[in-house]
Amino acid sequence: MARDTVDSTPISGARELAEHLESGCKPEDGFRLGTEHEKFPFYKADFSPVPYEGPRGIEALLNGMEGMLGWERISDKDKIIGLADPVAGGAISIEPGGQFELSGAPLDNLHQTCRETHAHLAQLREIAEPLGIGFLGLGFTPDWRRDQIPVMPKSRYAIMSNYMPKVGSLGLDMMYRTCTIQVNLDFSSEADMVKKLRVSLALQPVATAIFANSPFTEGKENGFQSFRAEIWKDTDADRTGPMPFAFEDGFGFEAYVNWAIDVPMYFVKRGDTYHDATDTTFRQFMNGALKDRLPDGLPTIGDWNNHLSTLFPDVRLKKYLEMRGADGGPWRKICALPALWVGLLYDKGILDDAWQMVKDWTAEERLALRNGVPIHGLQTPFRKGKVLDLARQMTALSLEGLKRRARLNDGGQDERVHLATVEETLALGISPADQMLAKFHGEWQGDVTRAYTDYAY
Repeated sequence: MARDTVDSTPISGARELAEHLESGCKPEDGFRLGTEHEKFPFYKADFSPVPYEGPRGIEALLNGMEGMLGWERISDKDKIIGLADPVAGGAISIEPGGQFELSGAPLDNLHQTCRETHAHLAQLREIAEPLGIGFLGLGFTPDWRRDQIPVMPKSRYAIMSNYMPKVGSLGLDMMYRTCTIQVNLDFSSEADMVKKLRVSLALQPVATAIFANSPFTEGKENGFQSFRAEIWKDTDADRTGPMPFAFEDGFGFEAYVNWAIDVPMYFVKRGDTYHDATDTTFRQFMNGALKDRLPDGLPTIGDWNNHLSTLFPDVRLKKYLEMRGADGGPWRKICALPALWVGLLYDKGILDDAWQMVKDWTAEERLALRNGVPIHGLQTPFRKGKVLDLARQMTALSLEGLKRRARLNDGGQDERVHLATVEETLALGISPADQMLAKFHGEWQGDVTRAYTDYAY
């Protein structure tokens, strides 16, 4: 997240928070998509992580991008930590270990997303190449130890780094050693939100399997297809997971709020100061628990938005839905991930078909998928088949949905062209992780640093 919000509108109760989420409802002709993608910066000379400071560090990279783009500077205690596009609405930010993220502008179609991605990577290369910096698109750093990775100067990250070991064993790995691609999508009503959320929660492990590419840790095989997905299972149980309550009767905006306000906060921001609030839930905050520790003591809509950004379920609800299941990947995957979900969720008929596909899955089956996919990927058993079968069914529905959208590029191609890399994966029947492992045992001769050339931008 590039910038923590500072909306000072006071909050009177939980219903108001639900109404805030509901205000995200849009007419279908106003639906947009916003794609976010992270990548690991590394020095090309020795494949080492890039620190924040120094003439060839992250700070220099951000300063260079600021000069090129003219975007608004985002600072934390006078340190540049990101850039915001004041016109289109996109942003550049840094994750805890220096992972470089573009949060794309809300766009009409996937062709625009690909143009945005291509332009961003070209601009980034122009600044990074003189600094000797490259970028790796994978879900987990293949060889860096956690203690090798630099810490970015963002106040919220210091609070999170202190808190993570108290609630899980892998939270620091999530912060410092993972990357993702995600897409943010709209809904038209509460009922539309609920159906989209349920479909995407059920199928998120399938997307994880399709994009799984994190089979290495510290230079060795780790036994996982997506170690990034495994990490989320032991990060912080209060704020992560597949949200089984979303499938209960009566689920909607209020039910999500009632879950979210009982999750401990990370921080409350007042002015330029981040106050540690990890011992307080948002409900307690609303009931006055921080009156003696904060200048004003009561929550605002800005606090609520910041709190929502610190919840990490497999699909996150804000004033839109965030698909959070995929590993980071090479640039073709950046367009493929949003294509998969747009095709599935933005056509009513296809969304209904997708719901028919998953509606009789039990909570136990959904959990088994969530637990099995990080290890077995597309080969995870499901009923009488495998996740590979589900992936092919899911992708076929998405392809039809993209065809029905009929958004054409200058060459007359519709958005199905952006799913080509997924179709290739499913035709092979093995995940990107398995393809990497084959290289590792073959042409790479056991050297995972070859990933810095084969999977670099």
